[in-house]
Amino acid sequence: MTLTGKQKRFLRSLAHHLNPIFQIGKGGVNSNLLQQVNDCLEARELIKVNVLKNCDEDKAAVAQALVDGTNAHLVQIIGNVIVLYKESKEKKQIILPE
Repeated sequence: MTLTGKQKRFLRSLAHHLNPIFQIGKGGVNSNLLQQVNDCLEARELIKVNVLKNCDEDKAAVAQALVDGTNAHLVQIIGNVIVLYKESKEKKQIILPE
């Protein structure tokens, strides 16, 4: 399933008020971070991740690594902030528009 423009716009409006939960720095994306992000996505469905200036990788590469590692959807990259969405299996809270 891919997100439509309308769904991404809806998710961006929900994410606007959220604070970044994770910060990615020198260590980059590793398996421990991916597991924590996956657990957080299961609990919240929509999160923000901050890419710090000392991160060796490009923010687009970090976003792709997070998407690949968690099977989440990339909603937006704005500045150094990545917004991710993944539908929860047990605690579904966000109803996407059609």
